[in-house]
Amino acid sequence: MTDDTEGVAVLGAGTMGRGIAHAAAVVGHDVTMRDVDESVLDEAAAAVDGTISGAIERGKLDADAADAARDRVRTTTDLGDCADATVVIEAVPEDLDLKTSVLGEAEAVLNGDALLTSNTSSLPVTELAASLDEPGRFCGLHFFNPAYVMGLVEVVTAEQTAEGAREHAVGFVESLRKEAVVVRDAPGFASSRLGVTLGAEAMRMLETGAAKTADIDAAMELGYRHPMGPLQLSDVVGLDVRLDILEHLREDLGERFRPPEVLRRKVRAGHLGRKSGRGFYVWEDDEAVRPVDGE
Repeated sequence: MTDDTEGVAVLGAGTMGRGIAHAAAVVGHDVTMRDVDESVLDEAAAAVDGTISGAIERGKLDADAADAARDRVRTTTDLGDCADATVVIEAVPEDLDLKTSVLGEAEAVLNGDALLTSNTSSLPVTELAASLDEPGRFCGLHFFNPAYVMGLVEVVTAEQTAEGAREHAVGFVESLRKEAVVVRDAPGFASSRLGVTLGAEAMRMLETGAAKTADIDAAMELGYRHPMGPLQLSDVVGLDVRLDILEHLREDLGERFRPPEVLRRKVRAGHLGRKSGRGFYVWEDDEAVRPVDGE
């Protein structure tokens, strides 16, 4: 693990970008969150301030450490402000063309030694790397939501990823006090492929009336010691994200990853889980208060 302070640029200030910024700042890294939308950056800054305050309440940080972490986070719409970063984490939505565009723009302004990464949960990192002039310094860094809490980060190596980039990525993850799991680029990596498989089967059970939402989740929580059931976890991840991952896996691996119709219906209705206030559960203040099928 490296003890060096990194200059971290997070490209995209949505839910994942904000969580990653928090995780990096509280351990001492200087963080620049970049987004094209100033209003999103204002929301992100307020969100990071809020989650850092929450860390004080949970006894994870004292007031002085929290103030120092807040001071390490800045926001910008100018990609040039990220030029001196040593670790760059792209965290824009799961769209291959968008990610390719953002990574290409970032590569054009970065110094040559910077580690360039994507927080994709399912897109092929080898294809993303192929769009770059220096693909050897690129890999995937798949954080889990909420990134400032979850202890796992998948380091996804592209075919082009150089050994030095892999080592830099692992060292950076360990500097965040998280566990790095190194996987080769494959459809769904390890976690997304297994996670959506369990979630999709739970949705099919719900569709066929095998059990109700709360009972399906309780079976995995109590019977297999999962901290959260697969339907509630799907709400936390985002049902639109789960749908996108399943569609990608279906293209690569076949019909066993066909998205359940209940998932499609909820996404069409805008019921995306925790972030929209409704999915398989009704959410209030980021807490699941009751299952929808129990209303």
